[in-house]
Amino acid sequence: MKNHEIATLFERIADVLELKGENTFRINSYRKAARVIGDLTEDVEALSKLGKLTDIPGIGEGTAEKIVEYITTGRMAKYDEVMKDVSEETLILMKVPGLGPKTVATLHKELGITGLSDLEKALQEGKLKGLFGMGEKKIENITKGIALFKTSLQRISIGMAYPVVKRIIAALKHNPLCKEVQAAGSLRRMKETVGDVDILASGENGADIVKSFVTMRGVTQVLASGDTKGSVRVEEGVQVDLRVVREDEFGAALQYFTGSKEHNVHLREIAKKQGLKINEYGIFKGDEKIGGNREEDIYQALGMDWIPPELRENRGEIEAARQGKLPNIVRLSDIRGDLHNHSDWSDGAPTMEEMAEYAMKMSYRYLVVSDHSQSLHIAHGLNNEELLEQMDEIDRLNGKFKGFTLLKSSEVDIKPDGSLDFPDKLLERLDVVVASIHSGFKQEREKITERIIAAIHNPYVNVIGHPTGRLISRREGYDVDLDKVIDACAATGTALEVNCYYDRLDIDDVNCRKAKERGVKIAISTDAHHLDQMWMMELGVGIACRGWLEAKDVINTFSLEGLKAFCKKKRN
Repeated sequence: MKNHEIATLFERIADVLELKGENTFRINSYRKAARVIGDLTEDVEALSKLGKLTDIPGIGEGTAEKIVEYITTGRMAKYDEVMKDVSEETLILMKVPGLGPKTVATLHKELGITGLSDLEKALQEGKLKGLFGMGEKKIENITKGIALFKTSLQRISIGMAYPVVKRIIAALKHNPLCKEVQAAGSLRRMKETVGDVDILASGENGADIVKSFVTMRGVTQVLASGDTKGSVRVEEGVQVDLRVVREDEFGAALQYFTGSKEHNVHLREIAKKQGLKINEYGIFKGDEKIGGNREEDIYQALGMDWIPPELRENRGEIEAARQGKLPNIVRLSDIRGDLHNHSDWSDGAPTMEEMAEYAMKMSYRYLVVSDHSQSLHIAHGLNNEELLEQMDEIDRLNGKFKGFTLLKSSEVDIKPDGSLDFPDKLLERLDVVVASIHSGFKQEREKITERIIAAIHNPYVNVIGHPTGRLISRREGYDVDLDKVIDACAATGTALEVNCYYDRLDIDDVNCRKAKERGVKIAISTDAHHLDQMWMMELGVGIACRGWLEAKDVINTFSLEGLKAFCKKKRN
């Protein structure tokens, strides 16, 4: 699909327009187009051929024309016009977390900086000190941003890799030569970022399976093609590696290539003590192969339960498996609803009815539409009267539904002084209240922590949204003492959110497990602004699994009555 290419073009146009000081409305319209196209699960080229581009929320006639032009000619005149006289080095510089287009423009004007090497040299020589807006903290953040950017060059978000893998696996499964096929590596373990994407297949005719892989739709470059291995780059810019093994080796190979390295090293130490040997071909006692067709063979031969791939990080899972004490980790099928979404009442694209219908197709029993509150002007946050109107609309819609409920909610802002954006008299009328920070990210650690804890102690706040505020590709998040936040949640019966949006995945797996150990419940929510983002629940569940969470730890596995009881308990 050309979705990623077109989204990248629109994002670059927006960045360069901001760099040049152009109109904010135009900049935001391109950013919105980039976000909408990038999040689409449908093929934008197919929609173009059907004349349905303007049916996509957020895509107007002008944007649609540019998309058609690119699909038809491979060029976009507006992109070429905007990029004139802007170097590739400058474009790369704008990808560094902490360096917005305005900062890049300042650095170029004041110091002649045009690329990353120029910036690193200027930092080493202390040239940024004294520039307008360049305090110690800002310079520190830029330095951290460079390190984060360099790391991101070697790894990609699971949100980008996951749909690619699903598409490729679906295509390979249509090949009758392919007996089994699965993702391996860090993607199968659901890590938030992955390196190259690994896929494992079984079959007797490896060369033909590899050939079908390297010639499938979406491949832009063939890096290698042999009898058992193939490597390609796809339209999204992701490298995907395929390995084909024999059917009787598939389980052992899947275990071996899933990792993690630390997990596998520990397993091999245990095997050695038992006089066994494990490799990608099987598990052996002397020269006798005693297993390897199924992944379970490896663990069973070592006297332990099979370990779900999300847990394989050598964090105690092997000991738990030997004692029969592994958690019964939460699965996507356990999820009964989504607790944080945005409709066209604030900055979302779909109507509440469209979101409800989509949720019903996902077999959910309820959905929380938590539009922004009034302080977040950029997101068209609702004021008191608008929130009351939305509640009335939800009552009207619920009158139409059978076996499904829209819940009244708000993602209420935690303001810089720790107060909430709506009065308690209004919050008490809501079913679920999500409280989040959207401003004041640069406050000191103690102040940020105090703000969140103040919100936690409000009897009407049920969930703290995206608790660290991080964006994996762009910023580390605000400086917060999560240990204190978790303790406050435990004391008050407040849940923490795993925000499923691929660039957030906030909180992470380590803090999920920490929350579980202290008795804090978790909400797994997509924060969807488009229908095409609601699939990301799969990513959030993956993070929860890595954090050893079970269904009982996650409030949106509860029945509707159970969820309401959880929220009411704190109020009482």
